[in-house]
Amino acid sequence: MSKKRNTYKEFFGIQEQMNNNGGAVRVPKDTDPNKIKDLTDKGLDVELEEAQLINNITDYKGGVQYMLRDAAMADNVAEEIKQFAIKKKIYPVKHTKSRSGKAGYFYFRLGDDPAKESQQLQGYLSQKPEIKYFRFKTMEEQRPTQNRNI
Repeated sequence: MSKKRNTYKEFFGIQEQMNNNGGAVRVPKDTDPNKIKDLTDKGLDVELEEAQLINNITDYKGGVQYMLRDAAMADNVAEEIKQFAIKKKIYPVKHTKSRSGKAGYFYFRLGDDPAKESQQLQGYLSQKPEIKYFRFKTMEEQRPTQNRNI
């Protein structure tokens, strides 16, 4: 594989720049752009970390769990989420919150296009400063076990 890689580099005139440990310098995504420019000016290869999306569209099955920064805002945030969802024709079926008030859970009725619904909800929830984090998760109810010794 390295022979093909070297041939490719020779053809396109690519020169590999290494740092002291022989690899690229990994820089967090929130690093100052001036610092990145300084590193590249010194001849180091800079590799930026990308944001990790933990909520995939395929994970959405109607349930959204969220954690608030401040429990005092629980009722207001829940009402805002409910109003936004209804405005976008995503209808909440169930809403619960924890005893402390910091965590909440919405269960929405799945519509014709769950991918579009999840994108709308993800966009709205991610821009709310009151919400620390959220995830798509359905809370399964405990089902009674069947007694097979009849």
